[in-house]
Amino acid sequence: MTFLSKRRLLVLAAMILGAFSALFLIAPLTTKAQSNNEETYRQLTLFGDVFQRVREDYVEEVSDQDLVEAAINGMLTSLDPHSAYLPDDNFQKMQVQTRGKFGGLGIEVTMENGFVKVVSPIDDTPADKAGILPEDLIISVDGESIVGLTLNDAVEKLRGPIGSNVKISVQRAQDEPFEVNIIRDEIKIRSVRSRLYESIGYIRITTFSEQTSPGLQKAMDDLQAETVEGLTGLVLDLRNNPGGLLSEAIRVSDAFLEKGEIVSTRGRGENDIQHAYARPGDISDGLPLVVLINSGSASASEIVAGALKDHRRAVVMGTRSFGKGSVQTITPMPGHGAMRLTTALYFTPSGVSIQAKGISPDIEVALARIEKLEGGLVREEDLRGALDKQEGGSEPIADNTASAEPKDPIEIDYQLARAVDLLRGLSVFNALSSKS
Repeated sequence: MTFLSKRRLLVLAAMILGAFSALFLIAPLTTKAQSNNEETYRQLTLFGDVFQRVREDYVEEVSDQDLVEAAINGMLTSLDPHSAYLPDDNFQKMQVQTRGKFGGLGIEVTMENGFVKVVSPIDDTPADKAGILPEDLIISVDGESIVGLTLNDAVEKLRGPIGSNVKISVQRAQDEPFEVNIIRDEIKIRSVRSRLYESIGYIRITTFSEQTSPGLQKAMDDLQAETVEGLTGLVLDLRNNPGGLLSEAIRVSDAFLEKGEIVSTRGRGENDIQHAYARPGDISDGLPLVVLINSGSASASEIVAGALKDHRRAVVMGTRSFGKGSVQTITPMPGHGAMRLTTALYFTPSGVSIQAKGISPDIEVALARIEKLEGGLVREEDLRGALDKQEGGSEPIADNTASAEPKDPIEIDYQLARAVDLLRGLSVFNALSSKS
């Protein structure tokens, strides 16, 4: 590195530190602060030396922009899996995604020990239809390993033109890796779905986008309109919901709470604390509520589940959630994309951090499938010589339901079936109590 370039670097460092001092320091610099500044100058000089050596001696020519962006991204990704530099095109794609429509495979991913880990597939997307599951590790794309890449670079490998084929290699638990061919498609997220089980309403939220809170209100209105005597309970399904907008998580929580804190965020400083509170009004009028979560429920999903659990507004059922309890602030950098930096942690109303702990269910229900036992049922009337036996009833009635095709998700979804059964039981109990 030339003396002149070193001198320019030191001048730049002095300007940066001088501005910092002017903003935050009123009293003269202490000996400790001076020592810190000298160490910063030394580290910046080291960076400049390495930068210049790469420019001059690396085997292939690399642009200054690529080197600087790589340095910035390396600095951010070394902090945690969620901090990163977003080049301008990635920043624009992220903005489109939060509006609920984008192109790709339809999976939410994170980094874990250098591997791309699936948080959850999004409902009715190519990844979901191909059988990709939460906690799967994606180790290669089109035969090229993505282990060790940054999250942004790995995601870029997975993206491509709509209608194009991508072959990914998946590691699931301790099984041998297997390959999956997926056709990329435009991902149109319908963030809220609903259906009715007799008098029990079911609402599934797949992600928290700008469409979520309006969709929740519409789903409640539709369910109320479908029932003759009104709803007796409600299931809120947040399984495999990777999160999304914090503002929408607050609105969804507020929709079921009359008062109290929803979530707090705590940053680096002692005074860097923010609280979100519920306003009066419950769109379900206090209906018994069950929230379903699993290991694919992350971030905004955990905020909702944690708030409703801590306020005892809902019974949380399923398995422990993902544990993504950090807040990322997106800072646009005009002409250079944006910086995503972890700036705070989420805390539930009871003051418990979600980070790396997740939300534990009130009632743990593991993922399972409901299957009919083979063979017919035998009752008293089927026994030979039974009293009050009707004529022609000597032959047991065959139970053919085992071979029938499931007509509804509840017939094969054990967690959902347990939630609906719990609400039905509460409804029966309340009805009996009112008569006594």
